[in-house]
Amino acid sequence: MTARARTLHSLDFSSHYKSFDQLDGSHPWMKVLPDGFVAYKVQELQEGKVAYFNFCLAKEMGLIPKSHPHEMTEELHAKLIETFSIQIINEYDELSQKRIPAERIKKNQFMATRYLQLQHGNKQGKTSGDGRGIWNGVVENKGQIWDVSSRGTGVTCLAPGAVMAQKPLKTGTTEFGYGCGQAEIDELIGAAIMAESFYLQGLKTERVLCVIDLGKGVGIGVRAAMNLFRPAHLFLYLKQNRIAELKKAFDFLIDRQIQNKVWNLEIKGQNKVSTNETSNTVKNKIYDASLKQIATSFGEFSAQLENEYVFAWLDWDGDNVLADAGIIDYGSVRQFGIRHDRYRYDDVERFSTNLQEQKNKARLLVQVFAQITDAVISGSKKSLPTFKNHWAIKEFNRSFEKSLSDGLLYKMGFDSTQREFILQNQADAFEKFEKLYRQLETKKVGGHPIKVPDGVNHPALYNMRVFIREMPMLLLQEIENNKAIAKSNSSHREKSSSMPNTFTVSPAEVHKKILSGFAKRKDVRMSLKHNQQIEKLIELYKNLISTVSANVDHKTVLRGLHLRAEKLNSEKRITGNALIQIVDRILAEKKKGLRSVSMQSLIDQLVSEHLGFPEVQVSDLYKNSKFIQTHIKSASSSLESKVYSQLLSLVQEYKEDI
Repeated sequence: MTARARTLHSLDFSSHYKSFDQLDGSHPWMKVLPDGFVAYKVQELQEGKVAYFNFCLAKEMGLIPKSHPHEMTEELHAKLIETFSIQIINEYDELSQKRIPAERIKKNQFMATRYLQLQHGNKQGKTSGDGRGIWNGVVENKGQIWDVSSRGTGVTCLAPGAVMAQKPLKTGTTEFGYGCGQAEIDELIGAAIMAESFYLQGLKTERVLCVIDLGKGVGIGVRAAMNLFRPAHLFLYLKQNRIAELKKAFDFLIDRQIQNKVWNLEIKGQNKVSTNETSNTVKNKIYDASLKQIATSFGEFSAQLENEYVFAWLDWDGDNVLADAGIIDYGSVRQFGIRHDRYRYDDVERFSTNLQEQKNKARLLVQVFAQITDAVISGSKKSLPTFKNHWAIKEFNRSFEKSLSDGLLYKMGFDSTQREFILQNQADAFEKFEKLYRQLETKKVGGHPIKVPDGVNHPALYNMRVFIREMPMLLLQEIENNKAIAKSNSSHREKSSSMPNTFTVSPAEVHKKILSGFAKRKDVRMSLKHNQQIEKLIELYKNLISTVSANVDHKTVLRGLHLRAEKLNSEKRITGNALIQIVDRILAEKKKGLRSVSMQSLIDQLVSEHLGFPEVQVSDLYKNSKFIQTHIKSASSSLESKVYSQLLSLVQEYKEDI
C-alpha cells in the first residue's frame, strides 16, 4: 500500500456519506399523483462492485464533500453498494413467495413511474412506464432538488415484455423482449462516458452518478438530473383526458423548474411566481410563460442536436427526452462524426426518425404542450390539429432557426460578440454562406442506403468539420505568403495582415481535404458543380472574416478562430461506433484483471478530453481539472497507459462514423 493510499485509508469520511440516506425511495411525485406510479418493495442485494462513480456530480449534488479525494474509499464503496445495489420485489417474487431476509428489505417502497411509450400497444399510457427501473428519490442541496433513479433493478409490470406476457415475469427472464428487467454492463458504462462527455460539450442531459457491476454482464446504472421527468409523464394524462391529474403534473413540473431556477418566468406584478397562487389570472400567465420556456428550450435543443450531429430519437410519445429539453436514455443515442442524416435505428418493429426529422418531432412535442396548456387553463381538451399554428409553434420555429445559425457560427469559432454582429449586421451574407454550407454538409456518397449493425444509413460525402477547422490556418498561411511576396516586390502595397485577394489553395485541394472516409472511387473525382460550390464557399467564408475584422487585425481574428474551431471540431469526439468499441475494449481488459480504479481512471480520461469547450458552463468542480489530472497521474500504470492509447486509437478510427 502506497503512502497516499494509507493516508486515504486512514481518513474517516463515513460521517460525510449520510447524505446518501436521503435516497430512501420517497419522492414528492408520490404525493402529487398517487396513481402516477407503481410502488415496489425493494431488497438490498448486498453484492456487486462499483465500476464507475461520478465524483464531480456527487460533489455538485452535495452527496460527498468537495474536499473528498477523487478516489474510492472502502466506506464510500460500501455506502454505494448499500444505497444502489438493490432489486425490486416484484409480482413474480410475491406470487412465488420468494424468501428474502427481513433485514435486507428497505423500509420504504420505491416507485416505478407511469408514462407514455410507443413500444406499448396501448397508446394512452395505461400499461407503460419504468419497465426496469425505479426512482431512488431526491437529493436537496443549496436550494436545488435533484432526481435520482436507477435502471436494471428488476422487471416491473410496466415493462413491454410483462404486458405482452400478460403475467408477472421473473427478473432475468429473456423469453419476452424488453422483459428481463436488467441492464447490460456495457450499456451502462457507455452511458456514463457519453453522458458526461455531452455535459462537458454543453448539451443538456441526464448524467450518470454511479454504475454497479453485478457480474455476469449485468449491472445497475444510477442517473441524476435536476429534473428527470419526461413529456411522456404528462402526455399519458392528456391522452386519457384526465385534466385534473394533468394539471397536477404540469404544476409539479413548473414548480420544480422555478425552485431550481431553471425557468425565469416573468409575470408582471409578481415578485414570487408559483402555481400555488390563488388568482386564476396569475396561474394562467404562469402556464403561458412556462409554455414559452418549453417552446424556446425545445427549439434550442433540437437545433443543437442537428448542429452537433447528435441522434436522440425524438418521437411523438415524449419518452426519449427530458421535459425541459434534454437527453435521457442513452441506449440509442449517438453522436455522429459527420452529418449522417439518413441513419435510422432499427428497433425490430419500427425504424427510428433520422437526424433531420428530429426538428419536426420536437415541434410536435411543443404542439402537444400547447394542447396541455390550453386544457389546463380551459378545463377541456381540444384536438391536436387546433394548435398547429399556435404562437408556441412560432416561438419554437424562431428559436430553432436562430439557434441553428448561431450554433454554426459557434462551431466556426466565432465568439458571442462576433456572432451577434454577424447575425444583426451581415444576415444576408451569412445566410448565403449557411445555405451553401448545408448543401455540402448534406451531400451523400454515391449509391444507395446500406445496412449497418443496428439500422440503415447513407453516409455523408463531406466532413464539413474539417473545412471550418482548417480554414483559419489556411488563410493565416496565405497572409504570410502574401507578406513574403510583399517583401520581394516593392510595388506590392497590400497590407501584410489583410485578407488575401487570391487563395492559392484550389477548390480541388479543399475538396480532397474534406472528403469523408466513406467516399467511393467515383466520389473522389470532383464535378464542375462541386468545384463551383467549394470555390463560392471559400469566398463567402473570407467575406465573413472581413466582416468581423473591420477594426481588428485579420491575423488576430484568424488565430482566435483557429483556437476555438480546433477545439469545437476536435477529432477526439466519441462517435456511437467508437463508443461500442471502447467499452468492449475496457471490459475485455477487465476480464483480464484490469482493476476497478484503472477502469474509473480510463473513463475519467476519456471524459476529460472534452474539457475546455468555449462558453460552456460547467460545474466549478470541472473548471479546475487538476484534481482529475492528479488522480489520473497517480492511478496510471503501464497497462493503463497502453489501454488508453488503444482507446484513443479507436476514437480516431471511428471519428467519422455513426
